[in-house]
Amino acid sequence: MATKKEKKKAAEILDILKADYPKVEPALNYKSPFQLVIATILSAQCTDARVNIVTKDLFKKYKTPKDFLNVENVELEKDIYSTGFYKNKAKNIKACCAKLINDFNGKVPNNFDDLVTLPGVGRKTASVVAGNAFGIPSIAVDTHVIRLSNLLGFINSKDAVKIEFRLKELFPEEDWINLSHWLATHGRNICIARRPKCSECKIGMLCPSFTKQK
Repeated sequence: MATKKEKKKAAEILDILKADYPKVEPALNYKSPFQLVIATILSAQCTDARVNIVTKDLFKKYKTPKDFLNVENVELEKDIYSTGFYKNKAKNIKACCAKLINDFNGKVPNNFDDLVTLPGVGRKTASVVAGNAFGIPSIAVDTHVIRLSNLLGFINSKDAVKIEFRLKELFPEEDWINLSHWLATHGRNICIARRPKCSECKIGMLCPSFTKQK
């Protein structure tokens, strides 16, 4: 369990991030829970910016789970090629759509336990969808969250599940959904991997990894 001192530090960091990024939102573009599921599957080992470029046309072509099932694999692979790992992603998308149709009447389930049963959907994707599409308190642990959680001294682990539960100990439930966005936004803007802008970081005085820069 988190100590009072640890929770106090976490609260101070959170207050600064809230002030710096008052209007955080998901980096992926979507208009429905189904689109968010597909976009998040595509985001594995790919930048959100690239996924948004691909889904701009993809979601015009494929509007329902049935649309994805009706297309040949080679065509779907071509449509998502630039996101990388396109063969595996196409396979997961089709399997996910089949399960949505067979088990959930073509609708994305609005609870975490059912979400994680979907092919291609792990805890991170389930948390993204549960939180952003349905408002269910959850923390999506992506590469930014893993990196910053360690740099800020919240935990010493690369295990996404351990990080998720550690953050849930440290932060209030009402902030769980946006916590991922605050950390990811700070990771993209300031605490950039391999070239962090420590001199511009407003939470530097609370960060054990802070490095003075000339």
